[in-house]
Amino acid sequence: MERYYKKSSQPLQGTQEQDSSRKRARLDSNFEVPSDPGLRPPLSDYNPNDHEFIRRQYLQAGPKQPMLQDFPQTVFGDKQRRFNKAWYKEYAYWLEYSIQKDAAYCLCCYLFKPENQEGGGDAFTSAGFRNWKCKKRFDEHVGGLNSAHNVALRKCQDLMKQEQSIQTILEGQTKRALRVYRLRLTASVDCIRFLLKQGLAFRGHDESEYSKNRGNFIELLRFLADHSAEIFGVVLQNAASNCKLVCSDIQKEIVHAASIETTNKIIEELGQELFSVLVDESRDISCKEQMAVVLRFVSKQGMIVERFLAIVRVSETTSMSLKASLEELFCKHGLSFSRLRGQGYDGASNMRGEFNGLKALILKENSCAYYVHCFAHQLQLVLVAVAEKHKRIATLFTYLSTLQSTVAASCKRHDKLREERAAEVQEALKDGDVSIGTGSNQETSLARPGTTRWSSHYRSLTNLTILFGAVMSVLEDILENAKDAFNRGNASSLLDSLGTFEFVFSCLFMKNVLAITHELSQALQKKEQEIINAVDLVVVAKLRLQNMRDNGWNSLLDEVHSFCSKHKIDVLNMEDEKVAKRSERAIQGMKNDHYYRIDLFYAVIDLILRELNDRFTEANTELLRCMSCLHPRSNFCAFDKVKLINLACFYPNDFSKSELSILETQLDCYIHDLRANQDFSQLNGMGDLAQMLVAKRKDIVYPLVYKLIKLALILPVATASVERAFSAMNFVKTKSRNRMGDTWLNDNLVTYIEKDVFKEVPNEAILQRFQSMKPRKGLLIALD
Repeated sequence: MERYYKKSSQPLQGTQEQDSSRKRARLDSNFEVPSDPGLRPPLSDYNPNDHEFIRRQYLQAGPKQPMLQDFPQTVFGDKQRRFNKAWYKEYAYWLEYSIQKDAAYCLCCYLFKPENQEGGGDAFTSAGFRNWKCKKRFDEHVGGLNSAHNVALRKCQDLMKQEQSIQTILEGQTKRALRVYRLRLTASVDCIRFLLKQGLAFRGHDESEYSKNRGNFIELLRFLADHSAEIFGVVLQNAASNCKLVCSDIQKEIVHAASIETTNKIIEELGQELFSVLVDESRDISCKEQMAVVLRFVSKQGMIVERFLAIVRVSETTSMSLKASLEELFCKHGLSFSRLRGQGYDGASNMRGEFNGLKALILKENSCAYYVHCFAHQLQLVLVAVAEKHKRIATLFTYLSTLQSTVAASCKRHDKLREERAAEVQEALKDGDVSIGTGSNQETSLARPGTTRWSSHYRSLTNLTILFGAVMSVLEDILENAKDAFNRGNASSLLDSLGTFEFVFSCLFMKNVLAITHELSQALQKKEQEIINAVDLVVVAKLRLQNMRDNGWNSLLDEVHSFCSKHKIDVLNMEDEKVAKRSERAIQGMKNDHYYRIDLFYAVIDLILRELNDRFTEANTELLRCMSCLHPRSNFCAFDKVKLINLACFYPNDFSKSELSILETQLDCYIHDLRANQDFSQLNGMGDLAQMLVAKRKDIVYPLVYKLIKLALILPVATASVERAFSAMNFVKTKSRNRMGDTWLNDNLVTYIEKDVFKEVPNEAILQRFQSMKPRKGLLIALD
């Protein structure tokens, strides 16, 4: 029977591949190719129409050549061999290294090598080359003039030459056309520069030709054209309909080019220096979890620098997910965990967990990446603990929140508060109690105490003391005129509480205490802050609090009495017995002096000092004790050679045994030289010391000592730079811009946050980067 059946014809292999390629979806314009050579799929896995896009992305980024501190070793017989980073220079254009696979690859052959046309199979394209004892294989791979590698290399070079583009050859542009294209593109770049710097939106609701407002970008371009006849003649309605360079895709590509060039400047500034990483995550307006990454390093001028690297969308906030995202970002920019010498996070368990946190995962790979808990966050926890553990202080801040929500509940009450305050100022000016001057007596309002930023509590207390009389008047007005019982009840309760000696005492007392911690918080959040100086600042704050405890009682009492007299509040006699507020009966055996001095004044200050000692334990670590010996105060009085040698032992990857011997000799010469040099006698900190060493070229004379100083400087102090990045994100990605894609958001933030770096990026670099992204209608070449 089988002879009666017709055999089905087998489809050709090429036909199957074509069908498969048709089914592959086209890539999104925001697609980013995998960075690590060992993890990227074959080019044939992509849609054929995307091949040029993929090739251009890889060629623009260049071969991935991470400069690891130490490459992994592989056993060959009785010897161990590893990849040599000196090979990067010898085979600069094509050689790549995969951190994940510990293998070498060829970028050109991956992009253009025909299947099965290379000696050794796919060693340099998919499998990876790992035979480190056989360097001659690199030369064999390159081969002769017409080898598969050299053919692929020439194709890579031809692809990036816009003069050889088919479209360019067919159009045969004249010199005038070239000049017009360059001018039109430059005008678009100039407009985009302004919008990026200001963090403004680009597009409008209606960008049609007859719209009255076509969006910031087109309106700015029109404004530029109206003030330049030359630009007017080449843009918008005077440009060719298929080459206006104003569509949304063009805008995004120019912004992406600007972002890449800005990031490249940052990576170039970092160079081969060691660095620390500051990381935090937050949710944006679209409820997407974003991870912000900031690098901290010492510049070539000896200055502490913190640079925003990127914001990365993370699907999960587990430590493993954060580490994977961070590793991918580092690989993309040629960085590695082996160069990390510090980690700075807040107190979240997924960050600082001892066993499974991001800190622990990185320490498993690099034991020299020492973790420092954000100092500003620790200070925050100190104040939270005080508010939670002391009943009277907790009550004070509860009243502050209720007061703000009651007085600021309507515009009418705001206006009443302003009127009352203006009347007070006018009266004080007549009596000569206040003076007139620039910035004096400005309009003030109540500040809401925040739950995450305790500097807001200091502002709340300060503003309340200024507006106290006006606030009481507004509360009386609410009590008399409010229609609903709820607001009248709140006003009555607040009037009863605010008009007491106890409230005034608590308010002024905490204002003075928070003035000290606020000053400390502001100092800790400076980008250039160094960890030894930060520890000193905490010590100074503790000394000031102790001095307040020992000597501040009488001055505080005088301040409270003066405030009460001004606002007609009864002043308590400290020798009278304390009266319980609810029962209005005296508490036997307790005088007012005992309650206010012992139970409130001393108790709160002691609680803060105890929390500061318990939380700021960094000063007690051996690492910090050793680093403090580098401080230049009092002509290097803290210098201790033994401890500095011990400090170098904390960084075995940076100091070999032979270098430790050399360091000992360098330290002897270093301390004698600097103590005898007047230029180093008035320095305020290690940051100043590093800059002076570079200025006097002493960093070259004592390179190992200077390396110790840099290691001390790059340890992070606070994550304020990361938090500023999230503030910028909330400014750039608003409710009206809540559909911003991840790449578009990152490109906007890099250029907005790092304005000083973006300013140094020349227009020509952005133009050339944009031009090489894909084939263009116009040709961008230098004109005479």
